[in-house]
Amino acid sequence: MSLRGSHLERILGKVEDLDSLNLSILIQRLARERQLLETVFNIIQEGILVVNCNGLIEYANSAAHRLLGIAEDNVGNVEIWKFIPDLARWLNFPKQGGQVKPAVVSREVEITYPEHRHLRLYSVPIESPEDASLEDCFALILSDTTEDRLSTEERIESERFSSIFMLAAGVAHEIGNPLNSMNIHLQLMARELKKLEPSSAVKNLMDSVDVCSSEIQRLDGIISHFLEALRPRPPDFTDVQLISILEDVLTFHDQELKNLGIQVDVELKEVLPVILADYNQIKEVFFNVLKNSMEAMDQGGRIKISAYCDDAYIYIQMADTGVGIEQDELSKIFQPFYTTKKEGHGLGMLLVQRILREHGGQMGIDSQPGMGTVVTLQFPQKHRRVRMLEDRSQPLE
Repeated sequence: MSLRGSHLERILGKVEDLDSLNLSILIQRLARERQLLETVFNIIQEGILVVNCNGLIEYANSAAHRLLGIAEDNVGNVEIWKFIPDLARWLNFPKQGGQVKPAVVSREVEITYPEHRHLRLYSVPIESPEDASLEDCFALILSDTTEDRLSTEERIESERFSSIFMLAAGVAHEIGNPLNSMNIHLQLMARELKKLEPSSAVKNLMDSVDVCSSEIQRLDGIISHFLEALRPRPPDFTDVQLISILEDVLTFHDQELKNLGIQVDVELKEVLPVILADYNQIKEVFFNVLKNSMEAMDQGGRIKISAYCDDAYIYIQMADTGVGIEQDELSKIFQPFYTTKKEGHGLGMLLVQRILREHGGQMGIDSQPGMGTVVTLQFPQKHRRVRMLEDRSQPLE
């Protein structure tokens, strides 16, 4: 303990002997001490909270207010469980209330309000001295690990995509060579058939050669599109309207939707602002999500598309009445080559996730077997995206 602290303790020990003047001086000194401590704690970037053994928040610094969305009037009136519901279980608090001496806890926490964040939580008991009439409480220290977590995920995803692309490029090369050879031989066959006298047999053979040539061109197109979709490329950011892109995708699938008897309802509650995005990449996102919804339904069904926004983000939500996804499969959706479809390649959702991440957005999926699936796409508004790009352009210190 510092000399100043010891001196203050000696004065507090004789507080009953102080006259009104010295008592006033002491109160002023205590107020200054408190203000100094408040200033120091509010400078700290980690969230710091003091919580009593009933879970009531007794103190929260500025960082804690920001990280958990704690209002000023919550301090002293609201329990910590409202902001971190699982904390009571981690600290072995009784479900029906009551006091328990908290233990030391250290773990990773994921919260969604007021923003989606990853936090490292450290809880440590604060035991009052035996001669004090204060109840035991505990301190919570919260460190924001969101940026580190996202950087790690992006690096892993980038390495994963590089591996997939190299593998796909190798396979495409091995497939492309025999396809080219087959196409050359088909051209030679067609040239020889043209030299023969016209007959029904020759015509049938020529039709078969044309069909084979057409299928080879189709396979070559599939390979080229597949590689183009996998090849990582930076987004070409321009002002775009999400609804315009969505309309293009719906128009492209219009006939197929009609053939399947699928009804599409678009609900737009407000005019959406423009965003900074790559038109073609966002089109790829909508294409993959809509295609998944279509394939989740047999004949008939309904897809409801709704769009709305808040001060920071724009949300596009697609809800279908398809077969749904089992809960244990939801976590595997973004794994490469994982698919529940017989003819799927298992890369669609991985591509969607990568594109959204490069645009500063994210995707949420909620599904129930037999009920359908709801996919929510989140895009940052233009002013927020500009800040993200400016932050990325700043040199590291």
